[in-house]
Amino acid sequence: MIIRLDHVNLQTVQLDAMIAWYEHFLQLKNGYRPRFPFPGAWMYAGDVPVVHLVPVKVAPPKAGDLALEHAAFRAQGLPEFLERLQTAGEPMRIVRVPDMPLVQVNVWDPDGNHLHVDFDAAEAEGIEIEDFKTSKIEA
Repeated sequence: MIIRLDHVNLQTVQLDAMIAWYEHFLQLKNGYRPRFPFPGAWMYAGDVPVVHLVPVKVAPPKAGDLALEHAAFRAQGLPEFLERLQTAGEPMRIVRVPDMPLVQVNVWDPDGNHLHVDFDAAEAEGIEIEDFKTSKIEA
């Protein structure tokens, strides 16, 4: 039986930019990766490699063209996260999850993959948050 989601594997034509984005904005760490016969990077949250990046020669279809619409992370430190995004001018949408004490910060990596980073609503006091209006959130 499934215990938990282990990781997301993303193919990219811009490996270095993706590593830098995940390190800076999500504060994942580029860490140990087994010696596969192809290049790549494993991005760690603590001691878990949650994002696997694999370089490819031809760009994969854009995220909006795929059935997998997004991946999500749970986090702490909402004000600091928003400051990093705002300082860099990164597009984002902050949305309140109905009937749950949860706030999503929707972001898009350099390849356009939609991610949301979820925070406890208590961290969002004084922050302007929109209500959910659609099943697909766009920048």
